[in-house]
Amino acid sequence: MKLSKAAILGGKPENSVLFPSYNTIGKEEKEAVMSVLDSGELSGFVAGNIPEFYGGKQVQALEKEFCKQFGVKYAVSVNSATSGLYCMLMAMGVGPGDEVITSPYTMHATASSILQCGAVPIFADIEEETFGLDPVSVQDNITKNTKGILAVNIFGHAARLNELKKLADDNGLWLLEDNAQSPGGVLEGGAFTATVGKAGVFSFNRHKTMQSGEGGVVITNDKEVAKRMMLVRNHGEVVVGSWKMDDISNTIGQNLRMSEMEAAVALCQIKKLNQFNTERIELANRISAGLEDVKGISSPAVRKDCKHVYYFYVMKYDAAIVGMSRDHFVEAINAEGYYIRGGYLRPIYLEPMYEQKICFGKDGYPFTVNSRNNEIKYKKGLCPVAERLNDEEVMLTNIIYPPLTIDDMDGFVRAIKKVISQSDQIERYFNK
Repeated sequence: MKLSKAAILGGKPENSVLFPSYNTIGKEEKEAVMSVLDSGELSGFVAGNIPEFYGGKQVQALEKEFCKQFGVKYAVSVNSATSGLYCMLMAMGVGPGDEVITSPYTMHATASSILQCGAVPIFADIEEETFGLDPVSVQDNITKNTKGILAVNIFGHAARLNELKKLADDNGLWLLEDNAQSPGGVLEGGAFTATVGKAGVFSFNRHKTMQSGEGGVVITNDKEVAKRMMLVRNHGEVVVGSWKMDDISNTIGQNLRMSEMEAAVALCQIKKLNQFNTERIELANRISAGLEDVKGISSPAVRKDCKHVYYFYVMKYDAAIVGMSRDHFVEAINAEGYYIRGGYLRPIYLEPMYEQKICFGKDGYPFTVNSRNNEIKYKKGLCPVAERLNDEEVMLTNIIYPPLTIDDMDGFVRAIKKVISQSDQIERYFNK
């Protein structure tokens, strides 16, 4: 295959068309929203021990559909996956002085939800291939204050959930799952992501695989966990007396409720999730096939018997083999008309709030109420694998969505091969 001159060197870009935004909204969603508007009931929630405590018709229908889709007993809708993380942790009794082990390589809400409960996040390192928590590092970070593990199924692939669950069980801990990026993923043994731990959260944020603008759902098989999440979601402090609970700790609530319109859209979207994932997998597999003979770039790893649902298409880059820096490669691919970025997010513990241990107020709460506060250090070098992957190796793109086509994926692969074939000239261009 003859490759033309790289765009960054003055050649014609492989793609000159602006790709359309990801849009999963169709006729069904529009009709569902209009039905809610026509009903005049935009939210069915009331904070009190009455049937409306559980939300309106659309909210309850959405929760029922989640139970059906994932084979669980309970589902609790919320106004965001961030709220869902908070509800899960509160339901597990997390509080001041506690520690929760989690990933440093994820969206910041995973860790900040732990702080919101008055607990402290402890960051374990990630594994090399699918970027989830490394069970060995998790084991090394368990202390007398550890209450549980909050795993992240990142980029569309399951973390090592079976190993993490055994680790949690062996140490008297619980496992929760941040499943915002991996809806419908499957791990070894056939279980869906979000069903291995005590509870798992899904996201309907505007750029997720299925979306309703904002919103989320938490699923669980534990009745007590579900009940407590409902209390946290909807001003639970005015209900616990009527429910005659033996333990009223962590039942103070907020307004974390999903509206009927969001639920109506999300209900349509969850019914299409398998279709959405199938389309993404087909496009991702096309790129992977095209990269098989490309040295220096590794396509996403998929563990045996797992199903990757590709929230992002994440590659690993070897600058020594390709012959140019990752940043220069990324810029050259962007010049070809394909979005790609180097790294995902810098490890969370490098943010000022963690490095300086300043969160609520100026005195360091909740860090200061942890008996190990002086031992806990948030600084560079804490999770060397996560730092190296983000700074040097990880590259990602989000172009694996309809209406983009197999031809678009082939064009992306051609752009990669074109840039690599001219790596010497491109490096000289940047270094002149």
